Amino acid sequence: QVQLVESGGGLVQAGGSLRLSCAASEIVFVMGWYRQAPGKQRELVATITGGSSTNYADSVKGRFTVSRDNAKITVFLQMNSLKPEDTAVYYCYARQIRTDGTFKDYWGQGTQVTVSS
Repeated sequence: QVQLVESGGGLVQAGGSLRLSCAASEIVFVMGWYRQAPGKQRELVATITGGSSTNYADSVKGRFTVSRDNAKITVFLQMNSLKPEDTAVYYCYARQIRTDGTFKDYWGQGTQVTVSS
């Protein structure tokens, strides 16, 4: 069972920056972030593989950067030029690939990001 512990988030004015961190209890293949705004479905923000391949939602490209530490157990999300529409609960995500080829997804508890206009 992979445990994910998030930190960061908070309240920031539009145009500002925030940095989210998420530490996993073990190395997993994919880590990243999803978010869910009130009344909306959870959506992809960004992911990064063990090989450092990244994937971003179009809405955050050029503003957000996802990265991992050298130990591959912590993922970061640097959020710049924040907009009010970025307001959401941000969830850390991890995908563990098992030796038999199956996978299991894990989620953090979520951290609130609020961007004021």
